[in-house]
Order: sequence, then structure tokens, then C-alpha cells
Amino acid sequence: MLQALRNKIHGWPAAIVLGVCVFAVAFFGIESYFVSRVDTYVAKVGDHEISQQDWQQRLNELRQQAAQDPRSPFTAADLEKPELKQRVLDGMISQQLLLQANSDLGLTVSDASVRAAIGGDPGFQVNGQFSPEAYRAILSMQGMSPAMYEAKVRASLATQLIPSAISNTTLVSDADVDTFFRLRLQQRDLRFVELPRPSLTDANVSDADIDAFYKSHIADYTTPEQVSVQYLEVKQSDLKLGEPTDAQLHEFYDKFKQRYAQPEQREASHILINVPKNATPEQQKAALDKAKKIAAEATPENFAKLAAENSDDLGSKRGGGDLGWLEKGVANPAFDTALFGMKKGEITKEPVLSPEEGYHIIWLRDAREGDAKPFDEVRSQLAADWAKNEGERLYNERAGQLGDLAERNPGSLEPAAKELGLEIKTSPLFSRDGGAGIPDDPKFVQAAFADDVLNQGNNSSLVQIGKGDAVVMHLAKHNPAAPKALADVKDSVRQRILDERVDALAKKQADELVAQLAKGGDIASLTKAPVRSLTGLDRNKIGAITDVPPAILQQAFTLPHPVANKPSWATVPTGNGTYALVSVDKVVEGDPSKVEKAQRDALRGQMMDAMAQAAALEYIDSLKARADIKIAQDRM
Repeated sequence: MLQALRNKIHGWPAAIVLGVCVFAVAFFGIESYFVSRVDTYVAKVGDHEISQQDWQQRLNELRQQAAQDPRSPFTAADLEKPELKQRVLDGMISQQLLLQANSDLGLTVSDASVRAAIGGDPGFQVNGQFSPEAYRAILSMQGMSPAMYEAKVRASLATQLIPSAISNTTLVSDADVDTFFRLRLQQRDLRFVELPRPSLTDANVSDADIDAFYKSHIADYTTPEQVSVQYLEVKQSDLKLGEPTDAQLHEFYDKFKQRYAQPEQREASHILINVPKNATPEQQKAALDKAKKIAAEATPENFAKLAAENSDDLGSKRGGGDLGWLEKGVANPAFDTALFGMKKGEITKEPVLSPEEGYHIIWLRDAREGDAKPFDEVRSQLAADWAKNEGERLYNERAGQLGDLAERNPGSLEPAAKELGLEIKTSPLFSRDGGAGIPDDPKFVQAAFADDVLNQGNNSSLVQIGKGDAVVMHLAKHNPAAPKALADVKDSVRQRILDERVDALAKKQADELVAQLAKGGDIASLTKAPVRSLTGLDRNKIGAITDVPPAILQQAFTLPHPVANKPSWATVPTGNGTYALVSVDKVVEGDPSKVEKAQRDALRGQMMDAMAQAAALEYIDSLKARADIKIAQDRM
């Protein structure tokens, strides 16, 4: 529409129309009809907006993490659940609150801390050492520049500054440790009776009962919405690569020569004396005087102690200022020049000024000279690296072509399939929970149920469903959610009604028995079921007991201590319409004095971590209480 307007407005008519528009804007505020602000944030923390794009990116990162890490506490499918999406957003809100608190308190992350974090990342290391070439190559594949990634790392470290400070002030006393072991090593004697599943005297279920239950539980008897999609797939593993020529390998070797060399490295420690931003001359002089004093005192023997006591670099001071092995170009220019101009074992006599951080006292602990491996020695590795690099290049090129063609022809996959020689595949029907085969991937499912594909009838954008695997899709079939016919589920509805009646009757009978036991009744005379006993039961033994329902064992450690040798009974549902009666007859507290020191120290550390985390969460909750936070649920 705007282009058509431009085409029609030329010459003196344009002047008249624009004059009227200017007049209207000046006097009547008509600009509100043409210029409007559309909010796109999912949350707003003060003046800072958390955009849908940033939120979706965080979800995608967590999906990839879940798909790649079998130890992940959640699956990729879990991230489609509203409650987990809300938890992710809550985490982003907490991070923003911490960043704002850092600003208010004047806390910053030093360049040295960022370098240490990146240099210590195994993903950027070759043969156990940080590789600038691998670092740049990996970031390039992710579409990030070093500056972008360093900003991301800095932001991540910034959210840890206050929690780390809280952790450093957390104390756990001997009494706290003793209390834990008294509970952990506590032993209990219990009795329990597993009651039999009762039988119903009236098993009649009327059609009216079935109809009413069916209508009140209609969601349980509804076939979920399902789709089937056509899709085109590009996989790196399917791309055919020829053997590289010597010329190609030499070109690759020359381009990435540093990858096949041991670069010159320096192992260093430092002490940072921070200079505040916009520091006054007095502040600058005070920082320099302090740095000079420390430099005069510093020796290899006391350097770690001085760093722990004086350094403003929170990331390295705990380790005595240790920065590990550094290569040229990793540190800022001033630090880099000083470090690579020193001799092994030397400590800078004069502090080194880094404009963004402050004054450094540097200790060069060790040095490695660089050496390059000859072409013939690394030829086989070159061939493998070339194949990997070329495969990724061809895949990215091919996937990019697929995405472009699908976007240019949004109504069909045929043009893209024809031009790229790809087969159009069709998925089986699947729901929003996924399905077998390729619909098992949450990103595939999310794209299939996106508005653009499901409702608008367009091709999807390019979807990366794995490393070296991308698809575009088009809707083939859509089955809306629909209730199952009552006739088809009548028998299962009847059985559920009967099961609920049995469960209600079982609970009623168990409650009546507990009431009689509370009045002094004898369990053996009240029920024909056998009474079992477990003596000396502690929490460490629960996992080894296989012939007792877990619910009974868990209940045993929640019941109150017996009073005046009088046990207290409780009912425990054990599943399938059955209940058990449980009592604790005796409690013996654990003896902390029998616990070895190493075990006590390990627990103390765990308790400190847990208490620090709880304290940090309390601090964040206090920030939330004072902050103006808005959440747009309709954009989630």
C-alpha cells in the first residue's frame, strides 16, 4: 500500500497532499493514525524490555541443551509447557534485576574475568589449550563476532557478582551440621498394615452417570489436534564431498596455520587495582599509589596472598590471581604488550594501566615458545579438517538456498524441490506433543503448529532440527481437536466411575480404622491383614527395601514422634484403590560424633551452597518486590 501511494504522489499534487498532512500533524495529532508503537515485549522490568525474540532465543538454547545433554533435568518437550516457559521468563527477569542492582552498587565484570571464562571453556581449546582460531571459527559458525560473545559472557558473569558476594558471607555452624546428621542418621521403628482392595456391593452404573461423568471429563476423552506436513530436508551427512587436492590442502593449511601450531603462550597471575569510571584525579592517584605499594611488596612467594587480599578481579582473586595460559591477542593491548615483554619469573616493577579496568601487577610464571608443524606431518589431519569445513560450508549454502526458495514461493514446496533436486516427504499425523520419527523434535512440532503454517497456509521458515540438519515444511492435513464419541469410550468411562467408587470406599474404611486406633483400639483385632514391622529404619536404607510400597516408607519419616509410648497412626494411599495404615513406635536420634571429619566438611560445603542459593533467591525476591514488573501473558 505504501509503495502504491509513493507511485501516485508526484509533482505539485504531492506538495498539496504533503502540505495537508503536515498541517494535520501539527494541529490535530493525526500522526497517531499513521505512527503507532506496538509493544512486543513479554516482560518489562522498569524501563528494560525483555523481547519475544530474546525470550524465544533463550528457550531455543535450552532446547538444544536438553537435546544434547542426557543429564539435563528437563527434556526439549518440557519447554513447550506453559509452566516451564514461565520459569524461563522468571529467570530472565531475575537476571535483569541483578544487572540493575550491579549498576546501582557500582559492580562491574573485569576484562580479565571475561578472558578467564572464555579461555577456560573446553569448547574453545585444542589439545587442552585455548585456541584463538577455534574460538573465532566456532563463533563464526554461530553468526557471532568475538565482541558479541564477550558481551554475552560479561552479562552472564555480571549476574553472578551479587550471588557470589552473598555466597562468600554464608556461614554454617557446627550446630547446623550436627542437626542435619541427627536427622539424617535418625532411626525409626514402624508397623504397617496393607489393607486389601475393597469390593463394591453395588457395581451398577447408570447411563445417566456415564453421560454426566463423560461431560465433566470431556478433555480426557478428546482426540488432540493433529497435523501432517510435507517437508524438504537438507542434511550435511547426505552431501557428497570429493577428495581434496594438494592445492586445496595447502590453501587450507596457509589459512589456518595457527591451528596446526603451538602458539606462543604465557602463564600469568595478576593483581587488579580498579579505577572507577569517571574517576577524579585524587581517585586515580590513590589507585596508582596502592598498586605501586603492592608491586614493591610482591614476590613469587607472597603473590597469591597479596592477590587474595587486594585484587579487585573477583574472577581470579580466589585463585591467587591465576589467569592460566594466555596467547597474544587475548588480553587488552596494554596488558598484552607488558606480558609478552617480560622474562619468566618476573613481576612488573611498575603497575600496567588498562584504561577499561585499572592498574595491573603482573607475574609471569612460565612461558612457552610457539612452533609450527610442517605440512606433511599434519596432512591427514588437514584432510579431515578440510572435509569438515567444506561439509559445513556446503550445508550452510544448501540450507540457505532451501530457506530462500521456500520464502520466495510460500504456497508450495514444489519449486524448491525441483530446483534443489530434493524429495518432498510427508510426515505421519502428530499432535502438539509430537510423534514418532521426525515429529519427535520439538522444533519441528513448533514450526508445524505456528500460525504461518497452520492457519496462513505458507511454507515455514528454515528450521534447524539438529546439527547439520534443516527442514522447511508445508501443511498437508489438519485434524482439529474433537471429542471421542461416547459410544466408543463408554466402557472406559464406566470403569473409571467404578475405580473412583472403590478408592472412595477404601479411604473411608482406612479413616474409620485410624479413628478407632486413636481411641486405643488394637490393630491386630481390627483387621485381618498381617501387621508388619521394620526396626532401625533410617533414610539411607529406604532405597534398598523393595518389598514395601515407597509411599509407606516416605510416610514413616513424616509422622510425629510417639508421645508417652503411644504411637500415632496415619493412612497412606498405595495405589489402585488400596490404602495402608502406618505408625511410628520408636525414634532414635542420630549421633553426629560418629561422622568422619571429611564427611562433615563435605556436608558443610553443600549446606553453604544451599543456604547461599536461598539467600540469593531471597535477595532477588526483595528486588522483585521493589521493582515495576509487567508480564504480557498474551505474548507467551
